[in-house]
Amino acid sequence: MSFIELHHVEKEFSGKAGAIHAVADVSLDVEQGDVYGIVGYSGAGKSTLVRLLNGLEKPSKGEVIVRGQNIANLKNKELRSFRQKVGMIFQHFNLLWSRTVKENIELPLELAGVAKNDRSQRANELIQLVGLEGRGDAYPAQLSGGQKQRVGIARALANNPDILLCDEATSALDPQTTDEVLNLLEKINHELKLTIVLITHEMHVVRKICNKVAVMELGKIVEDGQVSAVFRHPQQEVTKRFVQQELQPETNSDEQLIQEFVAANPEGRIVTLEFKENNANEPVISQAIRQFPIDINVVAGRIRRTEDASFGTLTVLLTGDDQAISQAIDFFKLQDVEVTDFE
Repeated sequence: MSFIELHHVEKEFSGKAGAIHAVADVSLDVEQGDVYGIVGYSGAGKSTLVRLLNGLEKPSKGEVIVRGQNIANLKNKELRSFRQKVGMIFQHFNLLWSRTVKENIELPLELAGVAKNDRSQRANELIQLVGLEGRGDAYPAQLSGGQKQRVGIARALANNPDILLCDEATSALDPQTTDEVLNLLEKINHELKLTIVLITHEMHVVRKICNKVAVMELGKIVEDGQVSAVFRHPQQEVTKRFVQQELQPETNSDEQLIQEFVAANPEGRIVTLEFKENNANEPVISQAIRQFPIDINVVAGRIRRTEDASFGTLTVLLTGDDQAISQAIDFFKLQDVEVTDFE
């Protein structure tokens, strides 16, 4: 039995134009210790799905089973006890501005009736864990966005949860702070053996720390699997768009540079090499140069890593006679590297 199981789950809401199918026939399994990413564009049904996982919503159809418990069957005290073991991190932090960092972290323990000294000790442990030493007496207004989210993470961990749900937890942060928060979540997953379900519209987030991913569109899961496999071989158009966002040039300068190379080297051939298997770490370019009488200049590229693999693209300029270039391209293809001419 998986740690989290969804069996043909549906969630409908009533709207002026009729029923709205926010979640439509979703089935998935999350194993204990997974960092499971659920990615989709706005309106895909991600946030509704996460509310089903913590019992804030009940499914219209199907079953949501967490640690062997059918959430729809839990009543009052049982549901409250269940929710204490499900930590929640929000996009906009949801901190109490009149409380200090330490008091915000203590809040779930206070609501659970934990003694004051025990609350204080636990809060101090969490302040150290999330890297906020010396900030316990600060108020949220005195903190940066990244620090606020660290408080949110610490508060979510207060009751020693088994599951951590992150609903767009990094979308309000700048790229550097996003990476810092993701590194913290990765540390928590490894050190506390915590199962994390991460809702996001950013494929960078999924690539960075998730081992599994489900792609949602119009309330349905259209693709799922190991992150490395989904990145290498995306099947659905929406998944391909997400993956391409991770691989496209960070600025327009790469595109401009390639165009300049095309103009300056009319005799050469510019191709894009796409690494999809575990060959991004292989020295295929240097091997081709040694085997064939050609020169290869790297014009632009973007190689990315998932938890267990590398993938990406390199745009290169091949110069030499036509036969040697053709032989080099055939060599690349034999190494499972896709080759396309730059247009």
